Amino acid sequence: MNIISNLIEAHIFRTEKDKLEFLSLKRSPEQYYPDLWQMVSGKIKENETAYQSALREIKEETGLKPEKLWVAPTVNSFYSPDKDYICLLPVFAAKVKYESIVKISNEHTEYKWVSPEQAKELYAWEGQRKSVDVIVDYLLNRNSFLNFIEITL
Repeated sequence: MNIISNLIEAHIFRTEKDKLEFLSLKRSPEQYYPDLWQMVSGKIKENETAYQSALREIKEETGLKPEKLWVAPTVNSFYSPDKDYICLLPVFAAKVKYESIVKISNEHTEYKWVSPEQAKELYAWEGQRKSVDVIVDYLLNRNSFLNFIEITL
């Protein structure tokens, strides 16, 4: 069995006053895991860093350009039984302007801005829900990104 890291997870959020919303995307029926709600995810291309992949995937899947991007202090993971590997995914938090317009790609059929609680209800995997909790904890409870590593854009 191998351990690989060739995918990213990027949670896009927006804030207005005390309101925090995450962007949730519904996968198209033609995609792997059809009709599943998720955050932005995607493969790391050759000669790309993980954060460059996150920025590219955000743009490709949503048309959005983050104001800020952070490395969240958590790593998601899953086991692939068909290929017998464990995949580790770096997790990113991307802040966009509240009024940003989403333009989804053909990878998704719809999107919605949801509260953290709603995001956790929509997401299928525990690691994705944990990522939401980690981001919310730093945003709301600590009211700071001091423990997140900010990527200079």
